[in-house]
This record gives sequence, C-alpha cells and structure tokens, in this order.
Amino acid sequence: MFITMRTRKSLGDVRQRFEEAAAENRFAVLGVHDVGERLRAKGLSFDRKFYVYEVCNPVSAKKVLDTNVRIGTALPCRVSIYTDGGEVVLETLKPTAMLAMFGEPSLDGTAREIESAIEAMMSTAVR
Repeated sequence: MFITMRTRKSLGDVRQRFEEAAAENRFAVLGVHDVGERLRAKGLSFDRKFYVYEVCNPVSAKKVLDTNVRIGTALPCRVSIYTDGGEVVLETLKPTAMLAMFGEPSLDGTAREIESAIEAMMSTAVR
C-alpha cells in the first residue's frame, strides 16, 4: 500500500535531490507544504520536520482525467518527506493501490508507470 524509503542523509539534501529527480522524470512539483511549520504557527507542538510534496506528470494526469474525471480527487500524487529520529523518511501511497479504487482497469499500465517513476525519484533522493 505504501512505498517507504529511509536515509541518514540530511533533510535538505534529500529534498533537493527529490526535486531534481522529479524534473528528470518529467514530473512537476506543484506544491510543497511545510506541515510542521503550519502546525507550529497554530500554536501546536510538533517537533519534527514534515513536508508534503505534490507532484504531477501532466501527460499521465491528462490520460487519467480523460478516462475518469473523478480520479482528480486523488491527484496530484503526494510524497511525504519527514524526519524520524536520525533518519529522513520518504513515503507515498502506491499509485496502483489508489487507482484500483476507481475500477478503471485500462489505467493499470499508467498506474504502474507512475508508481515506477515516483519510486525512482524517491530512490534517487535517498542515495
């Protein structure tokens, strides 16, 4: 259900490498949410760094939306990058699992391609 990778590299390095890997895999970073900062700004105690990246491959997104516009509720793909003790964790829901909920078998190949690309991006970031 999840793809999870861990590293002892610095958070800044992992984030930079992830953004570079996204571009190399023809994914746009549509947004980066600093969840930890937002929680702290609201007066809540949250002592780890936690970012949510929204990434999208426009060609794949168009194919998915042309097949079933309701899948837009699951777009864009999200990858969390956060600290856990001395490690940095990258984590995402598997696109194959998410798209399976919509019952569109014609998109199975597209889901596998997206999943492979995101996994490659994450792998590059942790190396």
